[in-house]
Amino acid sequence: MSVVKINVVTMPEDKRERFEERFRGRAGAVETTEGFEWFELLRPVEGTDAYLVYTRWTTEEAYQAWQSSQDFDRAHAGGGDTLAPAAERSKNHLWSYEVVQSSGPHGEKS
Repeated sequence: MSVVKINVVTMPEDKRERFEERFRGRAGAVETTEGFEWFELLRPVEGTDAYLVYTRWTTEEAYQAWQSSQDFDRAHAGGGDTLAPAAERSKNHLWSYEVVQSSGPHGEKS
């Protein structure tokens, strides 16, 4: 059964553009990581200032391997003042879930 990791990132409106720019410029290393299934960056529309960074993995071990990898460190470190992370880690929360049931278009099960 897949696992889902949702990073909840509180982002003031004046920093949203920079935050999204960081994601547009990402290297995309996660997509080639063993056990990776899906990524989405969800922008808040109303009722919250929190972005959701959604990733899905084949197993908890696959996620843990990504999180402890050099690619993960590079993806989250930035590179000097111009590429510094847009979000403060102290304002992030990680939610973890197991996929119990899933379906796609026309009732396709994943």
